[in-house]
Amino acid sequence: MDVLYRNALWIALAMSVVTIGMVFIAQYGFDLYPCVLCIYQRWPYAAIIALVVLWFFLRQMVSEVIVRLLVAASFATTAGIAAYHVGVEQGWWEGTAECAADTSAGLSLDQLREQLMTAPIVKCNEIAWELFGISMAGYNFIFAAAMTIFMLLSVRYLVREAK
Repeated sequence: MDVLYRNALWIALAMSVVTIGMVFIAQYGFDLYPCVLCIYQRWPYAAIIALVVLWFFLRQMVSEVIVRLLVAASFATTAGIAAYHVGVEQGWWEGTAECAADTSAGLSLDQLREQLMTAPIVKCNEIAWELFGISMAGYNFIFAAAMTIFMLLSVRYLVREAK
């Protein structure tokens, strides 16, 4: 485990890149268009990529412990959004107003018609894909929660090694 904990930021970076790659393949390769909650789940992965890449260039200026904690918080954020999304999919609670079709005010009739004709309508409570009864949001929750725990354990390892 020492090797994994020592390389936790590399692992977080790789897993985030792979995850973003997989969602784009699902979207553009298999026409599994995302709802708004799916889009929100992507942003923390982008933040992790940016944080880790920046840290590699600015190692001397920023504590690795702080970066690992920020990465853990980002994984926890996407896990939280995913958990909320699973609840919407299962009908445990209502989704946000954005989960319904977009009826933006201020659009002309022609603009609204164009928007409706070109954009796929994806509702947050409709499961586009699942495996073994678990949706993509469910798998994202499991993965991101595990990565949160891993990053927090790597912080503990780093702090103990520094003593």
